[in-house]
Amino acid sequence: MKQRYIIIFWLVLAVILPDKAFAQNEQLLRISGVVNTQSGLPLPGATIMNDEEVVLATTDENGEFSIEILPNSLLIIEREGYETKVLRAGAQSSEIIMFSEWESRQVNTAYQRQDANNLLGGINYVNVPELIEKNYFSFPLDNMDAFAPGFHGNIWGNNEYLLLVDGVPRDAGSITALEVEQITFLKGVSAVALYGSRAAKGVIMITTKRGVAGKQQISFRANTGIHTPREMPQYLGSAEYMTLFNEARQNDGLQPLFSQEEIYHHGAGTNPYRYPSIDFYSPEYLQEAYGRHDGTFEISGGNDRARYYTNLGFMSEGSLLDFGQAVHNRNERFNIRGNVDMNLTKNITGFADAAVIFYNGRGVNANFWEGAANIRPHRFTPLVPVSMLEADDVTSQNYVNNSSHLIDGRYLLGGTQLEQTNPIAGIYAGGSSQFTSRQYQFNTGVNADLKSILPGLTFNYRFGLDYATSYNLSFNNNYAVFEPAWNNYAGQDLISNLTRFGQDASTRTQNISNSVFQQTLAMSAQFNYNTVIKEDHQISAMLIGGGFQTGTSALYHRISNANLGLHLGYNYKNKYLVEMNNAMIHSARLPENNRRAFSPTMSLGWRISEEGFMKGNSIFDNLLLSVSGGIIHTDLDIHDYYLYEQIYTQQGDGTVFYTWKDGLNNISTISRRGANPDMTFPRREEINFGVDASLFKSRLFFNGSFFISRMNGLLVQRGDIYPSYFTTGWPASSFIPWENFNSDQRTGFDFNINVREKVGQVNLNVGLVGTYYATRAIERGENWLDSYQNRTGRPIDAIWGLRNMGFFQSEEEINSAPNQIFGEVVPGDIRYMDQNGDGVISPQDEVFLGRGGWFGAPLTLGLNVSAQWKNFTFFALGVARRGAFAMRNSSYFWIAGEAKYSEVVRDRWTPETADEATFPRLTTLNGANNFRNSDFWLYSTDRFDLARVQITYNIPAQRLFGGDFIKGMDVYMSGANLLTIAPNRKILEMNIGTAPQTRFFNLGVAAQF
Repeated sequence: MKQRYIIIFWLVLAVILPDKAFAQNEQLLRISGVVNTQSGLPLPGATIMNDEEVVLATTDENGEFSIEILPNSLLIIEREGYETKVLRAGAQSSEIIMFSEWESRQVNTAYQRQDANNLLGGINYVNVPELIEKNYFSFPLDNMDAFAPGFHGNIWGNNEYLLLVDGVPRDAGSITALEVEQITFLKGVSAVALYGSRAAKGVIMITTKRGVAGKQQISFRANTGIHTPREMPQYLGSAEYMTLFNEARQNDGLQPLFSQEEIYHHGAGTNPYRYPSIDFYSPEYLQEAYGRHDGTFEISGGNDRARYYTNLGFMSEGSLLDFGQAVHNRNERFNIRGNVDMNLTKNITGFADAAVIFYNGRGVNANFWEGAANIRPHRFTPLVPVSMLEADDVTSQNYVNNSSHLIDGRYLLGGTQLEQTNPIAGIYAGGSSQFTSRQYQFNTGVNADLKSILPGLTFNYRFGLDYATSYNLSFNNNYAVFEPAWNNYAGQDLISNLTRFGQDASTRTQNISNSVFQQTLAMSAQFNYNTVIKEDHQISAMLIGGGFQTGTSALYHRISNANLGLHLGYNYKNKYLVEMNNAMIHSARLPENNRRAFSPTMSLGWRISEEGFMKGNSIFDNLLLSVSGGIIHTDLDIHDYYLYEQIYTQQGDGTVFYTWKDGLNNISTISRRGANPDMTFPRREEINFGVDASLFKSRLFFNGSFFISRMNGLLVQRGDIYPSYFTTGWPASSFIPWENFNSDQRTGFDFNINVREKVGQVNLNVGLVGTYYATRAIERGENWLDSYQNRTGRPIDAIWGLRNMGFFQSEEEINSAPNQIFGEVVPGDIRYMDQNGDGVISPQDEVFLGRGGWFGAPLTLGLNVSAQWKNFTFFALGVARRGAFAMRNSSYFWIAGEAKYSEVVRDRWTPETADEATFPRLTTLNGANNFRNSDFWLYSTDRFDLARVQITYNIPAQRLFGGDFIKGMDVYMSGANLLTIAPNRKILEMNIGTAPQTRFFNLGVAAQF
């Protein structure tokens, strides 16, 4: 298959080469070098032609060539079976670099594009189109922790990041992966400084695709797949539940609630309407799988005056629910994007981008999954069969005749006085709702070359606008439920009468609720200066004014970010690099005299591979060492406005007892905090080291970072230095001011290793990405009685709780043990360790149990493997996470009172199972002792996920279709979330109270026209 790529050669040379290279426009340039593929392998037998298809040279078996060209020439490189994309040829370069390879080297960073070989300060990137060719996905950040070192759901252990789409703060869900050209992860202080305060904890930049000059290109991609549940919760049926509930009551000294006859009938299932056993996860309510389908058109092209890119996409997916109104549940998304670039004059270019997203989600007015986690199986029959009504029960027959919700013509809705509304009845009769979301995005800007004023001086202006609105439209119906009274005549169960609760009623009007709108305005303007002095000294500078403001309905204050940025850069022969990125920020969350701060950062780079002692070595093609550091002031951790002021509030709702006057209609005045006019910005102070290397003739790539980062001056109300009477619990009040005191530290490293090799006829690519971070509370104001409870020196994501010593086995053991203050303790309850030896088990005995990994797993590893053989490409992605723990504290595990019982209670403590039990005794009265944070409930979240596998076949379109209409076509099969290997796999794969996690199997086709 022959593919042709024409690049405007003189335009690229204008960017790459010094100005004097163009002073001799009519002189031929001698270019000698080697043509390489992206894998670093030579491309022998490639033909190099000009725009008139005159052959200038043919590469030899090593891919080497030598040609003479005019600077304004157009070049074409052809090679059967290869995507050989020419981009540039430098006057001092020894190779012609393929278009896709050059594009992959251009990285979008803060307010500029940089060569990937010269990145400093902690920056990584992913070129999405290259990834999607072998690994189709739709959400832009899907599995990015396996491709971008330093990203683990957050960045370098921080608790949030700023996400920008084309320079504007936007939600990642507002864009699909097929619209994305590149995702850049800005991690270090130098990398994020120019974006100001709100970017202090990291930035993810998503850059959308743009058109290129040339013949119009049209591509189409369609996918269809199914979601299947991974792990379903297992709850006890009625008979087993009733048996164990009786046991729980007996443990509490109470009489059994259910008779053996009742339990027998519920277990036998002879009449599920009289003796129900509701299984929310049965085929009666759920289907085995549901579908997801999407399709996308992409159109791009243009000429030297204007270029365009258009994306039209549609997605539709169903749900697992398979009864009542829920059979119509469906989410649909439609998006249109248009990006246009224009050459307005010789020195002025402009762009205009627009995107709209229409999202509709049809649902029901009931929370099925919450009911599945809480409604006990014996409580009521969801459907009451009218065929079992006694014929002479006139009242009940009237209920049937007048019901607005006779299900399938055979059933009335079931319920009780306590379950007058329930999710099953609600899905049948409660009405439906539709979530509607509309988003509009717009960007525009101009770029001006000011070389008439000063050679190398340019100006850029960008404006962005986002408007989003969402609301729910619903038909809210009232409905009646019926509780049957049963009898048995001659062995036949019949319903003697029905008790009705509620009324069937509907206004038949749509109700609007949860209406929200949001608007974001973003703007930046910058002067740029770039020059090369004597071919060795490259100098760059940027002066930037930028900011954004986001307003949300029902919130008085808008989120704002405004700052001035200054970038200064120096590059000597690509050997020594210096960057300074500084920002002057402003925030209205601080006192007026402290609302501005200066954030300085600096980065140094040394390309040691360019030193004389490294020349000629056979190992390193490139080796860049860097160090970066600085201080960024931020208001991200100032959670509200006016925290520096003393605030009093008045409350007259009768809930407060202390007032300033006697008599009726008293209004209480409450102090919320004291004043602190000296409040300042919290600061991120950091130093990080980087390594970027290419080895063995570009067969192995490595980059990595090591960082030490502190957040100093975090705001806290310090109860440790103020008298206890400065705060009261009821009414809740405080005279203590917020002040800058707390300090957190994050240390860690990340790395990316990529190996490219040809093994026989297989092109193999293996990538390993890793991120590790540790957190520590450096400064805390605390006055714990026992030092082991100090938070200082512990991880900031620490889990605290009691140490357990197993179960109490006898009354004698209880009497000889320290007193546990959490309620009555009997055999079968959890025994705790007395940490301070005071003879009492209390919260003062809680200790550090482990890291929660709340900001991302401490260690994240991603392994991706792709292998190309002939027209087949195999791709696999695995992700490992290690080092975090969690509590089994959901309703599935913490079961007391009249809660629903899950399968875990089968392993409860009884005198007969005392040695094997893994769950405390059952109780209906006192669960406070057992169900509290302790290492008894702690579990490891270590896991390895086979996140994705895809097999792609490249159809030989040239041979099958002639290449006239269909230029290329791929078909592929993929699977996502296929396998989890973990010591606690069932817990990790199981959702409680929400829809189940799913595996996804997909079939797709992609075609180019």
